[in-house]
Amino acid sequence: MKILLLEHPRTVCPERCNDIANTPLSSCLHSGYIAGMLTSEGHDVEIIEGFLDGLDYQEIERRVKAMQPDMLGIHMVYHWQTDSALYDFLHKVKAEQLSSYITAYGYYPTTDFEDILKQCQDIDSVILGEPELTFAEVAKALTCQASLEDFPGLAQRDNSRAIVSQRRELVGDLNALPFPVRTEALFRLPEVNLQGSRGCYGGCTFCYINPFYGQGSQWRGRTPENIIAEIDDLIAKHKIEDFYFTDPNFFGPGERGQQRALRLATLLKSRNIRFGIEARVNDIHDETVSALVEVGLRHILIGLESGSDRSLKRINKMTTVAQNERAIRILRKYGIEPNIGFIMFEPDSSLEDIRVNFEFLKRNDLLKNLAITANLLYHHLIVLKGTKAHRDLQSAGRLEVQASTYESVVALTDPKIAVLAMIMRRITNFLFDRMAGIWGGKVIEPENAQERYTKINGLLVNLFDNTLVSLEAGGQYTEEQVETLVKATEKEINEILARES
Repeated sequence: MKILLLEHPRTVCPERCNDIANTPLSSCLHSGYIAGMLTSEGHDVEIIEGFLDGLDYQEIERRVKAMQPDMLGIHMVYHWQTDSALYDFLHKVKAEQLSSYITAYGYYPTTDFEDILKQCQDIDSVILGEPELTFAEVAKALTCQASLEDFPGLAQRDNSRAIVSQRRELVGDLNALPFPVRTEALFRLPEVNLQGSRGCYGGCTFCYINPFYGQGSQWRGRTPENIIAEIDDLIAKHKIEDFYFTDPNFFGPGERGQQRALRLATLLKSRNIRFGIEARVNDIHDETVSALVEVGLRHILIGLESGSDRSLKRINKMTTVAQNERAIRILRKYGIEPNIGFIMFEPDSSLEDIRVNFEFLKRNDLLKNLAITANLLYHHLIVLKGTKAHRDLQSAGRLEVQASTYESVVALTDPKIAVLAMIMRRITNFLFDRMAGIWGGKVIEPENAQERYTKINGLLVNLFDNTLVSLEAGGQYTEEQVETLVKATEKEINEILARES
């Protein structure tokens, strides 16, 4: 069977440029794992990198016509709107009989499959959760012209056009999966992505990792030996030196997770590579970090989320402020400045919570780098369908549905905090837009760049602090005052960046 997998084009909205990632990094190998599975079963598979290769639908249509695939798979990525361009393209595929069966997969369609199947009649099904086994079984059924009725792992329309769905069991042994197929576009990234595990043992209310895998989801890890086999293959064939583990939870639970990481470190000793990981703060231990740094660990993302124990409990982080600070100390001890996940504004934050957060960031020297500071001082809780936060807030009648039902907005309980959040959001979005070319490597940095960035960094910190102090003292901000403050700050940022050295 000829099968085409599409990573569809998508645009980045400047106003949303620094919200949650379009989809978790762990999804970046979905198409690759599907292709690996299908290829192992004898299918003819092609991946089109519409996004990374900057393709338009005219070029994608040309490639689809050239292949005439029996089956078209779409890795649907949410980007803050109903994707009319994609739906129009899929309608053309069906109308012109370029492919007879279309299925979608990914984080977004897994939890919003009902609306997607209603909005786009040309999509025949949505694969729920892990895609590779279900995709391969659907391909086999279509090849044999077997029925897809009551098919595990699919959401689809039944004979009466009602939408029905059925989850399937998780992949029990990740070692049994063929290594993912990687396109030229993926090899052009600064680091080659690896997936050493799936799932998470945590239960954060805002996270949609485990809802993607379904009820009973759990952390599952490949063996260190299996991971090393893939790394060795990539080194031998492509001379790769830089890797990134896309696992949301690199270590896995408890002592078993630490021992697995130490075993991997032992096997990596002779490979001479560099790599990054993502982890929970309670899994940052001195011995393990030391061993990993020795064999190439260079950067890490940790989800601190808050400097307030009260907030950490509200979002069910199952960690403490003390553990946050301990993790930072350990990582810095071994020369790693962590990248931080942080939620400054959650729906029920009080002024006291915001003050505690701010003092935590200052106390731990986390407001010294402009790109990081801009992230930490504005982030609010994103509410996505499938998460516990979405269910709870929806039950309480607090959600405002946006352009897509996948994402909702919840008003902050305290109107004073809402004002501070709005000010910081507008200014940081302005900054991200202003710096996009420089931070994206497309524009040369100005002279004395670091000095300028330090001034802007101080400007953001002082703006946040002064506004918070004013609100704590009972101050009020009219819409006109907010507008004046924002415009004045934007002007000052422009002047700092344009100032002659």
